Amino acid sequence: MIVVCDTSPICYLLLIGEIQLLPQLYGKVLIPQVIQNELADERSPSVVKAWISQPPEWLVIQTVDVVSDGDLDNLDSGERDAIMLALVIEADLIIVDDLLARQMASSLHLRVTGLLGVLNEAGRQKLVDFPKAIARLQQTTFRASSKLIQSLLQQRQAEDKL
Repeated sequence: MIVVCDTSPICYLLLIGEIQLLPQLYGKVLIPQVIQNELADERSPSVVKAWISQPPEWLVIQTVDVVSDGDLDNLDSGERDAIMLALVIEADLIIVDDLLARQMASSLHLRVTGLLGVLNEAGRQKLVDFPKAIARLQQTTFRASSKLIQSLLQQRQAEDKL
């Protein structure tokens, strides 16, 4: 499976101590060079900067030749390059949280998930305690509607009973 990831899912997985879910679920994960730069930015949390300073073997960093595209130019450079990389390499999945980026990726016929989707799949595969991971995530600056989170928690609980 070829997977491209944006900055925020990596940051939040690092912050909640669950970064290993990416290689467990997908094997290798690709990011464009600009996302490596965003992760290493001085404003990034220290755990994120330390991690990206010595990236794991499963993280593949690629340069992307960006051709200006009116719609994609409305995104930040990380989201734009992640979508461009996913298109160029014909990725099976792109992991991105920003709503506009998700909509644009979907409109370009990319299969899209976000951090909550990653955690939900990991919970389904018993790789993580989903409610505990969500509780840790809610202690960060991650934002999602409480209705969505409650729905995922109920879904996960119902499926775990089967």
